[in-house]
Amino acid sequence: MVLKPALATGAALLALATLAPGQERRPRGATIRGRVEVRREPKAPGRRPTVSDLGMHALHDAGADRRRSVVFLETAPQAAFEAPAPGRATLDQRNEAFVPYVVAVTVGSTVDFPNSDRTYHNVFSLSKTKRFDLGRYPRGQSRSVRFDRPGEVRVFCEIHSHMSAWILVFAHRYFATTDADGRYRIDGVPPGHYTLAAWNDGDVKARVEVQVGDRDEVEADLVVE
Repeated sequence: MVLKPALATGAALLALATLAPGQERRPRGATIRGRVEVRREPKAPGRRPTVSDLGMHALHDAGADRRRSVVFLETAPQAAFEAPAPGRATLDQRNEAFVPYVVAVTVGSTVDFPNSDRTYHNVFSLSKTKRFDLGRYPRGQSRSVRFDRPGEVRVFCEIHSHMSAWILVFAHRYFATTDADGRYRIDGVPPGHYTLAAWNDGDVKARVEVQVGDRDEVEADLVVE
């Protein structure tokens, strides 16, 4: 599924959100916070490495990572044009898994792909939002990709077919990734009525309507069945 319209139709936002680094204003407005409860069982991640594969390293909990969600406003408010400068994120390759399983960034951000495993990896994507192939590289090396369009990017490893992850690229800053307990927080939301969406493991799984005023703190919980 293509997220809409926050990810898929952000061309106008992208064209206008051109503040130079350091010129972004401190977020003002309301805070939307809450918890996303994931009741369904996460998809099986495929082969996971054994203790003999990893030596003294602990297994990465891929199932728990897949419970993390991205919560966002489906329609960006006017203040989306005050978006901060593009940032930088990391999608590690550790214990034959991408860590974290989902990364959310703004348009123009760069994602680093370090290899922390003893084996080679080859990160690639065939997504329409961003196609790339980083080639094979060993432990201790890292390669980077800049994401210049809003949308969803599915990431794989050409060597290890069980490895996959997601990168969500937004044309505004009104989004947050849930923590290990499913909690999220979005600050600086202008007064208005919005549809809040919860994306989880490849699709929007829940929505809720929220009304916020200036400097309100609104609680909004969502459930992924």
